[in-house]
Amino acid sequence: VMSSSSSSALEMEIFQYIDAHQSDFIKDLKEWVAVESDSIQPHLRKEVMQMMALAADKLATLGATVNLVNLGSHQLPDGQVLPLPPVLLGELGKDPQNPTVCFYGHVDVQPAKKEDGWDTDPCTLTETDGVHLLIRNLYGRGATDNKGPVLAWINAVETFRALKLAMPVNFKFVIEGMEEAGSLGLEKLLEEENQSFFSDVDYIVISDNLWLSNKKPALTYGSRGNACFSVEVECGSKDLHSGTFGGIIHEPLLDLIALLDSLVDSTGHIQIPGIYDSVAALTEEERKLYESIEFDLEEHRNNCGVKKFLYGTKEEILLHLWRYPSLSIHGIEGAFHEPGIKTVIPAKVIGKFSIRQVPNMNLSVVKKQVVEHLEGVFSKRNSPNKLKVSMPLGVKPWLADFNDLLYKAARRAIKTVFGEDPDFIRDGSTIPVARMFQTVTQKSVMMLPIGAADAGEHSQNEKISRHNYIEGTKLFAAFFLEISKLH
Repeated sequence: VMSSSSSSALEMEIFQYIDAHQSDFIKDLKEWVAVESDSIQPHLRKEVMQMMALAADKLATLGATVNLVNLGSHQLPDGQVLPLPPVLLGELGKDPQNPTVCFYGHVDVQPAKKEDGWDTDPCTLTETDGVHLLIRNLYGRGATDNKGPVLAWINAVETFRALKLAMPVNFKFVIEGMEEAGSLGLEKLLEEENQSFFSDVDYIVISDNLWLSNKKPALTYGSRGNACFSVEVECGSKDLHSGTFGGIIHEPLLDLIALLDSLVDSTGHIQIPGIYDSVAALTEEERKLYESIEFDLEEHRNNCGVKKFLYGTKEEILLHLWRYPSLSIHGIEGAFHEPGIKTVIPAKVIGKFSIRQVPNMNLSVVKKQVVEHLEGVFSKRNSPNKLKVSMPLGVKPWLADFNDLLYKAARRAIKTVFGEDPDFIRDGSTIPVARMFQTVTQKSVMMLPIGAADAGEHSQNEKISRHNYIEGTKLFAAFFLEISKLH
C-alpha cells in the first residue's frame, strides 16, 4: 500500500502527462467520431464492424490480448439478415496480487444527420468555445455516448504504459457495437463467459450515463426498470361509418379511453390497486443523500420546456424520478391520427403504456395487478367488445450498494480530481446492461459517468466538454490507484 505522499506525487506525474497529451487524446476521439457506427440503420453495419476493428487495434497497441467474439447474424423485421458486430473481450495484466477491473462500453451510436438540426457535421468532432472561455466543447455523435468515455478509460491505461509505471490493477474490457439497438447477443455471451473470462473479475465499471448537474460529478447506483403494456379493444372485423353506426354500438375507442383514463390521476398517482405495496421503503440514510444533491429545478424545467412540475421540491422530484414507479401513456394504434376529419369508428384499437419499475417490485405481480384492474374497469362498462391485455416487455430495475468498496474508491478518486464529493444519484430510465452484468456475473457493478448533464446524448449537437474528457481521463487513472489501495 502506497503512502499518501508518494501516491500524490505519482498522481501529479500521471495528471501532468494527461494534460500534456490532450491534443493526442482529442485526435483519437476525432478519428473514432468520424466512423458513422450507427447500429440501427442496416446500410451502416459495415461502419460498426470497422469501429470494432479500430477499438481492437487500439487495445492491441497497448499490449492487451484481444478477442473479437463472433455472434453470428440477426434478422430484421423486413426479412433482411445482417451480421452482428463481434463483441470485444480484452485483457491486460494478469498479476494475481492485483484486483481485476472490467470496463464495459460501446462504440456504436444513435443515428445523426446534419439536417436533423446539428450546427456542425455530426461525424466531424468540432471544438468550439463555450459561453465561458474555460468551457470548450467537443461536438460530434458519440462524443459522450459512448466513444468519449471508452477512450478516456483507454487513455488512462495508456498513461500508465507511457510512463512505464507498474499497472495498479489488471484490466479487462467488454466493448460492443449493438448497444443502441438493444445489445443483441450480449447477455448470451456473458453467460457463456461467466465461468471463464469473468471468473477472476472483482469489479465491473460502466461509464455510459451522465451527471445530474453540468458541473458537479456524480456516481450512479441505481436505475428503474420498465414494464411495457398493450391493451387491445376490438369490436368487429372492419371500421365503421359514424353516420351509419354511431349511437347504436359500443365503440372500442371509447372503451379504450376509459381504460387508459383509469390508470393515473391528475396528480401522477397510479390508480392500480396494490401497485405501491412492494416499493422499497425509503431509509433515513438514503433520504440524506437527496439533500446534498445539486439539482436546479428551474433549469430542469426550462430544459424540458414545461410550465410546472407535479412536485415543488427537489427531493420530491428526484424521489419520483428514481425510486417510485411512474406510469406513462405512449400512444394509441389503430385510431385515425392524420390531419383533417374522418368520421370513422375504428374496429380495433391498441393503447400502449408503461410502468417504470423500482426495487422490490415484481414484474409478474405487476402484470397481474394491471390485468385485474383493467378487466375490472372494462366489466363495469358492460361492453360486448373483446379486451386483450399483454406485457410485451419487462425489464427489472438495477440497484447497487453505494457503501460498497468500489463506490468508496470512486468517491475518493473524484475528490482527488474534482476537489469535491460526488452526488450519489440514480437514473430514472432503464440501463439494461448494468442489471445484466450484475445478474449474470454476481459481481460488484458501478456506473461512473464523466459526461455532464447538458451533453445531449441521443440529441442534436451531442458533445463532451474538453474539460470532462480530460478530467474524466484523470479520474479513471486516479480510480485505478484507489482500487489498488483496497487490496
